[in-house]
Formats: sequence, structure tokens, C-alpha cells
Amino acid sequence: MDFSLFYFGDDSGAADSGNRYDLVLEGARFADENDFTAVWTPERHFHPFGGLYPNPSVTGAAIAAATRRIGIRAGSVVAPLHHPLRIAEEWGVVDNISGGRVGLAFASGWHAVDFALRREAYENRRQLMLDTAEQVRALWRGEEMTVLDGAGEEKKVRAYPPPVQRRLPLWITSAGGVETFRNAGSMGAGVLTHLLGQDLDELAAKIAAYREAVAARPEADGWTGHVVLMVHTFLGEDDDTARELVREPLRAYLRSSLGLLLGSGVAGARKIDPSRLREKDVEFLVDRAFDRYYDDGGLLGTVPKAQPIVERLRGLGVDEVACLIDFGLPTDVVLDGLVHLNELRKLS
Repeated sequence: MDFSLFYFGDDSGAADSGNRYDLVLEGARFADENDFTAVWTPERHFHPFGGLYPNPSVTGAAIAAATRRIGIRAGSVVAPLHHPLRIAEEWGVVDNISGGRVGLAFASGWHAVDFALRREAYENRRQLMLDTAEQVRALWRGEEMTVLDGAGEEKKVRAYPPPVQRRLPLWITSAGGVETFRNAGSMGAGVLTHLLGQDLDELAAKIAAYREAVAARPEADGWTGHVVLMVHTFLGEDDDTARELVREPLRAYLRSSLGLLLGSGVAGARKIDPSRLREKDVEFLVDRAFDRYYDDGGLLGTVPKAQPIVERLRGLGVDEVACLIDFGLPTDVVLDGLVHLNELRKLS
């Protein structure tokens, strides 16, 4: 099992250390020095939930300059919000700074308000995501793209600077829709997913569908695909202490994300206006979510508790665990806990 770090924190409070990006950079340095696979940062707009990360190419460039070996990945670029040339250019810079360590996951977009940046892309965002991914791939290989210039004339352009890697490592982000898994497999991309709106049995069925699509490609070359699962992570020396440490930060994190999740219909669920829920209903949902995540939906507690969860994920076909570590614990506590996560990585 590969292990990576994943960042998608809630920035609703003041930074506990005075620098909002200390955890990103110090965590990346730890991961780089201890043979973790990658560091993922997302794209998120107009909300404290994920608000530290409006542009993953910017955070990726900072991580590239601070590390030597680890993969630097977008988790994810919201492809319909951007021109493919812009994506290829920005990440070509990061690939050069890092010496060829870039990888991109593409997402179709999570919330309608994000599309204030490009309103016309909202309706057809899922197909735009797939089209943009293929266009960026071609640009990454050095191919030209036909565009209309400012005078309305057709011109052929290519992206600069040329990246270090000839082939762009690519994932498609899925909130749980099986068609997205199949589409990723058909185009020879990996999958980045999470456990919001799907349980492990459902995930296993979707991974199976993904592997079938990978194998059915006309150019199938023995590659079986790559599935990355994001899980909330904090490991300590004993379970009782770890549970008390994570209880309130994780509950607050889940509460802050609740409105976005209910209002966006994640994984095809019925949309609910969170403002119409009573406070006790909100607390009930948060409590249930916390118990689920702590018991078997994340790597929370101790190394012996987490080991069987890793093995279960391996059995489902997960190739990499992307450990979400910035859900609200103080920076020094999280960084101290990475020692235990590294122990789990070695055992796994």
C-alpha cells in the first residue's frame, strides 16, 4: 500500500501557528524524508471549507521548492473552470521546479457557486472535465492546439514551458458515481475518491467496474489502473487519547462540510437545504458521521487499530491511501502524529 498526505482543511479559524501553510510545508518535508508517495492539495473556492487551497498549482510550486523526491499532485484541478492551455502551462512550471514529480487529478466541480469563475461551463461540466483532461494530456506531450486569437483567426499554439515528464500522471476524481470510475478506466487514468456518500462495499463494486474498464481499453498494456482513497487520519500512542484529541476537531470539520455536502448532492444523493434542518438534527448527523469515521472510515486511533483497515482497503483494490491530516488538530499535534503514520506505512 502506498501512503500519501492529503490536505483539504477548514480555514474558518485563525491559524494556530501564525502561518496557515506551516502544516502543508512541514508535513511535505516529513513525507519527503520518509518515503511517502505524494502530497495532494485541492482546488476550492469561496468557502472556509478548503479555503486555504484556491489554486493547487501555487501550493504545488511551494511544495516542489521545499522537497526533493516526493510526488506533487493536484487533488484536484476543477477542469471546467480553466482553459486547458492554462492548466498545462502552470503545471509545466511546477514539473520543472520539481524535476518531474507532478501528477494531476481532474474534477468536474463540486458546487454551483464555484462556477462564478466560468458560469457557462456548469451545465456540461462532467463532459468538459473528460475533454479537458485529454487536451491537457496532448499539450503535455508537446502537441499543438488550435485556438481563436484576439482577431478571431485560427492559430496553432503549444504550451510552455515543456514539462520534464513526457507522460502526465493523471487521475479522475469521483464522488462515488460508477460511470466516473468507468470513464477513468476507459481513458487509462487513475481514480481519486473518498468515503463521503459511499461505503466500503459500494466502493469495492465501483473499483471492480473500474478495473474492467481499464482492461477493456484497445491499447491495454498490462496496466491495471491506480485507485487512491482519501481517508481522515490521525494516529497516536493509545486509542482513548487519540479519540478525545480528534473528537471536537473532526466534529467541527464534519459540521462545516455538512452544508456543502447536503447542498451538492454528493454521489447522487438527494439535495437538502441545510438551513431547514433543526440544530438537533445537524448534531445527530455530525455524531453519526464522527462514529463512522472513527470506527472504520479513517485511520484514526492507533497503529494496531489502523492496520486491519489498511488491509481491508488493500483487499478492495485500493492502491494508495491519501491521508487527510489537516482537519483541525493543532499543527504540532499533527506533525507529532506523523511518526506513528510512518510506522503504519512501514508495516503496510
